[in-house]
Amino acid sequence: MNQLSSASNAPVLGAIFMLGAGLTFAITNILTPIITYGMGVPSTATVFWQYVIATAFALPLIARIGFGALRTRHPLWHESRALLSALGVQFFAFGFASGVPVWQMVALSMTGPFFIITGATLFLGERLTVQRLGATVVGFIGAVMVSQVGTEQFTLASVLPVLAAACWGSVSVITKYLSRDEAPESLTLYMLVLITPNHLLIGVVLGIAVAVLPAGALPASLATGFDFVPPTGDALWLVLLLGLVTAAAQYFLSLAYKVADATYLQPFDDLKLPLNTLLGWLVLSQVPAVWFWPGALLILGASTFILWNEQTRTPQRLKVA
Repeated sequence: MNQLSSASNAPVLGAIFMLGAGLTFAITNILTPIITYGMGVPSTATVFWQYVIATAFALPLIARIGFGALRTRHPLWHESRALLSALGVQFFAFGFASGVPVWQMVALSMTGPFFIITGATLFLGERLTVQRLGATVVGFIGAVMVSQVGTEQFTLASVLPVLAAACWGSVSVITKYLSRDEAPESLTLYMLVLITPNHLLIGVVLGIAVAVLPAGALPASLATGFDFVPPTGDALWLVLLLGLVTAAAQYFLSLAYKVADATYLQPFDDLKLPLNTLLGWLVLSQVPAVWFWPGALLILGASTFILWNEQTRTPQRLKVA
């Protein structure tokens, strides 16, 4: 009886957990610009301490999976996956530090499925169908509208969320490759264990770049380098909160995909766009541009179509962030 009850409640629980993940991710997207753009904390340092704290809070999840899941025949692919994931987060945080509004950051980050299609076609030998190509073109048009290319509102920083989406799309392609003979627990554990050291690596490389490059070669928000010293005062408390919320988001995702199918959960994941836009408006007074709404609908519609089309072609696999 209890098992039947649990199975019948799984869709409801999955939706609740997915909404929790969306809300917590939205909070991180509000805290990050406040800490970086508002308080002047370098984005690289912010992200590093964010993931140090998040990893500490995720230790129970790591212990539950067990380090036996680290046995693998593909260590370099796991490292590449973690590095690209960390780069995506760095690009995303740098976009916030550069003043790109939340609504634009989140909408453009949703171009990830189009990079997945490109990577799967080029590197996994998957066939480029008319449906995939058409959805990619529609999504690209939507991204151009949201980024406001050709207007005075467009800056080079507007490209940063697209670079983040390209990194995360590459992560998904590598995950798809590894999932052929790697357990989902192994994929999850490697990401949890490796992502913080990779943020540290990015910080070290940035510090070297600041030391050797001439003044003015790097943007002002990166030119301070990375000294591995945590922020102080109010910024420290906000970074602690940021790390806690990041860990909570990962827990919510883990719980959601444990109890419900990814196809069912996708519409709830797409709610991150209105959630982030609403919070950005309420907390940061960021009002979306007029072309945001039609562009966002094109991106959302194209990515949803891609998911539906892929689900009709192949069996569903467990999604691992």
